[in-house]
Amino acid sequence: MAEFRRQAGTRRRTTKHLLAVLLAASTIAGCADRSLTTGSINRGPQKPVEQMTAVELEQAIGSYSRIYERNPKDKSVAMAFASILRMNGRNEQALAVMRKAAIDHPKDRDILAAYGKALASAGQFTAALDAIQRAQDPTDPDWRLLSAEGAIYDQTNRSNLARERYRKALQLRPSEPTILSNLGMSHMLEGNLQQAETHLRQAINHPAADSRVRQNLALVVGLQGRFDEAESIARRELSPQQVEANVAYLRNMLAQQNSWNLIRQEDQKKAAQ
Repeated sequence: MAEFRRQAGTRRRTTKHLLAVLLAASTIAGCADRSLTTGSINRGPQKPVEQMTAVELEQAIGSYSRIYERNPKDKSVAMAFASILRMNGRNEQALAVMRKAAIDHPKDRDILAAYGKALASAGQFTAALDAIQRAQDPTDPDWRLLSAEGAIYDQTNRSNLARERYRKALQLRPSEPTILSNLGMSHMLEGNLQQAETHLRQAINHPAADSRVRQNLALVVGLQGRFDEAESIARRELSPQQVEANVAYLRNMLAQQNSWNLIRQEDQKKAAQ
């Protein structure tokens, strides 16, 4: 049993490392609410954040930076800028933006929720959980906050609590792709790749599925050794150079894992003899 737990822990750490490298995103919390659109901000990019590709997200940072400099206390501007920063992996900068927003709007539930997600993306999980739970209204629960709370539990190795939150969120918002994506990645972290793929395929069939959901599916498919299929999925979201680098890295990591498995099997045979 101790050996099984050790191997499970190693698999979880390896999978989390793959996720960070291949997707250039935050950990599971990055799959939380991305429903914020950019069209509500004057002179900002007139395209929903969830529909932007990785290249478009990077290009949007410059535009949002200028807008934020002119309107640092504007709630919508701060939240949109922090969302763009998080989705580009600039978690510390996003946290600084939301920390200032929380000071400017100390009782605003939307700000508290976004602040919690920024804390989670920066790895400050205890503070993130506190902020998100304070933003939640038990009499009128928000599915986005439930999903974000589940993502934090996943990152702190409490998968049972995480999936309970995802189930509650799906009761409020059936078939929501961001929740299904979080649920899929939760199973991935446990090494259940087939179950993860099932949830992620349900997610991408939804019209509102965004770029990160498809990237998550590409990762899970690739982890199962179906590299051509994973590459095909990823090419819709990433540049050819990014896809090539990601697939090469994934092949190398899986080859190392297979080599380690063969060595362990040989050791077990020798011990039995």
